[in-house]
Amino acid sequence: MNKIWIITRRELASFFDSLIAYVIIIMFLGFTGFFTWVTPSSNIFLIGQANLQVFFQIGFWTLFFFIPALTMKMLAEETRSGTIELLNTKAISDWEIVAGKFMACLLLVVIALACTIPYYVTVSQLGSVDHGAMIGGYLGLVLLSAGYISLGLFASSITNNQIVAFLIALLIGIFFQLLFDMLGFSLRGGIGNVLNYLSMRTHFDSLSRGVIDSRDLIYFFSVIGVGLTFAQAMLSKRNWQS
Repeated sequence: MNKIWIITRRELASFFDSLIAYVIIIMFLGFTGFFTWVTPSSNIFLIGQANLQVFFQIGFWTLFFFIPALTMKMLAEETRSGTIELLNTKAISDWEIVAGKFMACLLLVVIALACTIPYYVTVSQLGSVDHGAMIGGYLGLVLLSAGYISLGLFASSITNNQIVAFLIALLIGIFFQLLFDMLGFSLRGGIGNVLNYLSMRTHFDSLSRGVIDSRDLIYFFSVIGVGLTFAQAMLSKRNWQS
């Protein structure tokens, strides 16, 4: 665990040293803040309800694009530059490398989400709020991010090209973000139910309504586990071949 935390701190520090963290946080706050508070078609004041559903839905889409950009270099660049081999010489396992990078990315997203706490405080002053839905929405964004980070790390473990890793992560994300949802509604019976269950939106929407269902938690933890396991397997395979 200590080695994982060391890698996490190193990667998180590199985000802030290279200004990636500041760019991600500022752009995230800019997109979500504009659509939540400013744009005439969807802002909170127009809707007239004391909730953050607009923010959660915008965050749902913003993170979909931002996370592949965040994860694309995590393993691809390490492999291309050869620094991944240096890590392996320090008695650090592939799992510790993957887990440390996962935690660093997730912490950066959590920091970005923490910067939106003033949204919560402001809405609370506007009227009676459903705090359960608020907490569920934030939990949904964290779990959604964790799922996409694990899939992004898997995409980054496949190639040593950052752009290719970004595109692969987006392609995988499209299935979970759009296609499973669309196919689940268009098909009936058991297949439709399975595809609907595989959709990120199905489980995120449930959490954002304040419903903490064990099925949603199992889904997200399963996606995280599968993504990280595949990333570790690909990293181990590439290290063995090299």
